[in-house]
Amino acid sequence: MTKILILGGGGMVGQKLAHHLAANGWQGQPADVILHDVGFAPDGAPAEQRFIGSLTDAGAASQLAGLRPDVIFHLAAIVSGEAEQDFEKGWQVNMFATWHLLEALRAEHDASGGSYVPRLVFSSSIAVFGAPFPDKIGDEFLTAPLTSYGAQKAICELMVSDFSRKGFVDGLSIRLPTICVRPGKPNKAASGFFSGIIREPLNGVDAVLPVPDTVRHWHASPRSAVGFLERAGTMDLDLLEGRRSLNMPGLSCTVAEQIEALRSEAGAEAVARIRPAPDPAIAAIVAGWPRDFDARRATALGFAAESSFAEIIQVYIQDDLGRS
Repeated sequence: MTKILILGGGGMVGQKLAHHLAANGWQGQPADVILHDVGFAPDGAPAEQRFIGSLTDAGAASQLAGLRPDVIFHLAAIVSGEAEQDFEKGWQVNMFATWHLLEALRAEHDASGGSYVPRLVFSSSIAVFGAPFPDKIGDEFLTAPLTSYGAQKAICELMVSDFSRKGFVDGLSIRLPTICVRPGKPNKAASGFFSGIIREPLNGVDAVLPVPDTVRHWHASPRSAVGFLERAGTMDLDLLEGRRSLNMPGLSCTVAEQIEALRSEAGAEAVARIRPAPDPAIAAIVAGWPRDFDARRATALGFAAESSFAEIIQVYIQDDLGRS
């Protein structure tokens, strides 16, 4: 039975992935799922084992690596806004914890005589890119982040690539679009309003829009995120030809286009619940983020996402409305 470890397994995407594995297994077979996070909802996804704690805790990385999971999904992080506000915490959680994990996996590799080489899927971010941008970011565009969060993710990508080159892990980094519409309560991500302006009106709650509706961004649904992870966990990584970071497909649209999609799905009453409230700090962070991608490399490798924002809203309605 394949042993799968999900770091950040109590978070939204981690829980979506765990539910998917419980319902569908791994490559058609049951999986032994292990979840690690700072906490779990009492009605969360089933798992063979749950570990409560931070990856920054002393000995945590060694303990988890000692389980010798076959596949590791590294989703654990503090989000963009919090990483920008708390510089030290951002580096400790997002970068140093990943270093300690990789070192612990290298120790297990060495202890096994080289036979233990787990698949490691690192959830990176489009925040690894910084302005000025081309009209569409292609697979050759350089990583030059303009936030601490983006810098932390970019460094982790390089570490995953180098540990893979040396044969300690078989890893890749997938650069996720902003995942929208996120269910549940808002988190501290600067991008949280992209979900909030859809989620709150659909649940009969007022929403705040901190940026102009001309802002353009890159999105995919939680359902697509699970598909990205599953594909990354099973694909032949020789196809990457040593370039172990991939821009995931998604949908580029403006906030105004999001709002019009909401109007088409839920009517003018829902749109009326959105209240503009400019926030210069959030606007400054978002201004440094990419807006559109040419993700042909990932698409050719079997990754797929929605083609309209209306589809993204429909995914939220089908999967999460009423549970947020």
